Amino acid sequence: MSRRLFLCALTAAFLAGAGRVPAVVAQAQQPAADAQKAEKPKKEEAPKRVQKGNQNITAEQVAETVILVYGTRPMLQQIRRTGVERGRITRTGSDGAPQEISYERAFKRGDTLDKDKIRLDQKISSIQYALIYSDGHVTGVLRGTPFTPKEEDVTTLLTERVHGLDALLRYKESGATVKYNGKESQKGLDLWVLELTDKESRATRYYISSKTGRVLWLEYEEGAGRDAVKYKRTFHDYRVVQQTLVPYRTVLYAGDRQVEESQVLTVTYGVKMEDAVFTSEAAAAEQ
Repeated sequence: MSRRLFLCALTAAFLAGAGRVPAVVAQAQQPAADAQKAEKPKKEEAPKRVQKGNQNITAEQVAETVILVYGTRPMLQQIRRTGVERGRITRTGSDGAPQEISYERAFKRGDTLDKDKIRLDQKISSIQYALIYSDGHVTGVLRGTPFTPKEEDVTTLLTERVHGLDALLRYKESGATVKYNGKESQKGLDLWVLELTDKESRATRYYISSKTGRVLWLEYEEGAGRDAVKYKRTFHDYRVVQQTLVPYRTVLYAGDRQVEESQVLTVTYGVKMEDAVFTSEAAAAEQ
């Protein structure tokens, strides 16, 4: 039995010890098994099985359970290789005034997060522009002309990647480390707290339901000393899209203040997409 097949079995038993296994886990297990029949067994030692009531939970067990729930690693790699997401964002400025943004995000997955390609088209009032992430750089295109985007736009785009769900779902591929910070109970929810640190030493704490294996929210800090700001992003309205789990609504807080709410309208994975889509020339031609 391959390592991943063994992991599917043990994580299902692990979740059963914490509560009822959700339907999405059962749905994910069979496709994952089919996708791995041709794989050769690996010599890596699988995590030890967690017995019911055992507190010796490892960070890898928690992380791999989350990946299993969201669709399994082989399925996420195969189905989410490319995709197009459309939705709307409401951002709240420091003056409390809301700003409505329509967006379309196209992506092509690389071997690691820093090798991904992303094109984010946004429309604010009558202004439409694109942000393109490729080869580790962000370029803007407005009315057919490339420009250097505002630092705020660049930070927003990059932060969503560094402190997002994909950072956890792809932690091994990106060389990040995970640490289990124990189990907590908040507002009647039993939670696993997992801290991820990437290769640049940037940390994100994930609060995961021990009953469903879903990330309910994450937290991270930006700045240092008195200028440090604690951010929190919550995840809501989970839906199954092409056998993978997607939150359709997210809310971002800076301290106690809500600063952003995102709503996915449509998302499609496995879209045929050429690298030319992620160039400033292509963005300029379409505007």
